[in-house]
Amino acid sequence: MTSNPVTVTVAFHVVPGREADFHSWGWALLGASAQQPGFLGGGVLVDGEAEWHVVYRFASEGAALAWENSSTRAQLDTRAAQLAQETGRRRVRGSKAWFEAQTPTPATPAPPSKWKLWFVNMSAVFPPVLLFNVTVLPYLDSLNALIRTLLLCLSVTALVTWILMPRLQRFFRKWLYPPLQALRGRHKRRTA
Repeated sequence: MTSNPVTVTVAFHVVPGREADFHSWGWALLGASAQQPGFLGGGVLVDGEAEWHVVYRFASEGAALAWENSSTRAQLDTRAAQLAQETGRRRVRGSKAWFEAQTPTPATPAPPSKWKLWFVNMSAVFPPVLLFNVTVLPYLDSLNALIRTLLLCLSVTALVTWILMPRLQRFFRKWLYPPLQALRGRHKRRTA
């Protein structure tokens, strides 16, 4: 087997009442393709009752094209025209690309509501401002109001940024970003 197999998925809309005939045709197609060099496998799938899929896999692009251009395949396609209409075709090289294309990307979590952010920010800012006003500012009365305010802002901002906010964000993480697992866990506990 080569490192770059080709998987082809062909979608069909089957004529109503001809589903059993199409199913037989699909397996006949796969039986004939199994006789070709490089055939790795396949199947016939139905998506509800709306769409049918014939999936086959070959070891290389050349082997897949040789099968698709063969006279046996042309005869089978002529027979299929009476049973169904092809609605789509997808060709994927390599198994890694096949599975990556099927994996949904996780949704990004929604940002927390404004009132929750306000609460966490106030929890981080209020205590150091109060502490600074009570303990440090009385000793800085002789300084200009601009310099006192600058010292207050520099001290509180540094304390909040590097010490308080990281800890508060970790502490309130489940409240700010409630994960789906926690919601499922609560549901399971209630029903138990």
